[in-house]
Amino acid sequence: MSHPNPWRGDWAVLNMKSNAEVASLTADVNLSDFQEAQRYVAEHAYRTPLLTSRLLSALTDFDVRVKAEMFQRTGSYKLRGPLNKFRHLTSHERQQGVVCSSAGNHAQGVALAASIYKIRAAVVMATNATPSKVEATRGYGAEVIQHGTIWDEANDKCQQLAKERGLTVIHPFDDPQLMIGQGTLGLEIYEEFPEVEIVIVPIGGGGLISGVSMALKACNPKICVIGVESSGAPGMRKSIDAGHVVTLEQMNCTIDGLRVKRVGENTFKVVQRFVDDIVTLPDEDIFDAVLWIMAHCKLVAEGAAAAPVAALMKGLVKAPSGSKVVCVLSGGNINLDQIKGLKWN
Repeated sequence: MSHPNPWRGDWAVLNMKSNAEVASLTADVNLSDFQEAQRYVAEHAYRTPLLTSRLLSALTDFDVRVKAEMFQRTGSYKLRGPLNKFRHLTSHERQQGVVCSSAGNHAQGVALAASIYKIRAAVVMATNATPSKVEATRGYGAEVIQHGTIWDEANDKCQQLAKERGLTVIHPFDDPQLMIGQGTLGLEIYEEFPEVEIVIVPIGGGGLISGVSMALKACNPKICVIGVESSGAPGMRKSIDAGHVVTLEQMNCTIDGLRVKRVGENTFKVVQRFVDDIVTLPDEDIFDAVLWIMAHCKLVAEGAAAAPVAALMKGLVKAPSGSKVVCVLSGGNINLDQIKGLKWN
């Protein structure tokens, strides 16, 4: 779909793509790229469960499943991308080492993947990063440097280190090979649940939803992919509305996986083309969903991971009764301090 603004609120429109539209949508998507990545990723990453939620289905009147990526190694989907990215590095790049900036989950994914490939890794994390994520990253063998209070500031330090040390930067979301690795999650959803009609994915910088949407559309272009952002940091939504990537002047978001001032140039282009809708809601609603998932699904989902469930529970997903829906619970590395004082539903 080449039109610049893909937001379509009418479900009938979403499911009435012409043959020409379907051909245009899938023209540049090569399913074999994701299948090849899946073979490499599967050697070291888990195939996480797709769980039916009877209570969430009853509350929403949909047929709901959740992709429980908190059971992935490192506690989130973020291992998938680096596993695919590192196999494309040259021998010189591997010898020199890699560097990344991260709020925490990308740090752990890069650190573990680097240890698997026997590559030296330096990771720049914000000074306010969740202590458990910092500790885990060091535990996987990476050098941790803490700088700044948001990802964008940590990324400036990352770029500096790359120049000083000759390291290869592993971007947390705007790298095509990284996106393809993350997209293996989408393949797993389709292989296990080919009848799926809607997949809801959280958006930070856009790497996960880019990979998942491309993989799903390559399998079935009629699958509706919906992104969820914090209304306090709606970088992708504002960028799509503007027709180009914008930098947020202010952010009112405390969820590290959703708190990005500027989404990726590559992820923006993918989302613009392959994602059917983006919805936003405040952090408070997302934290309520974290607690609800803990209480009723017996799963620990971090803030970003709970955003798709929050969108469902707030009625932001408009679709016919009985629609087959998957919520991507992207990880479980939660900062428990963030939810202290919140009331259980």
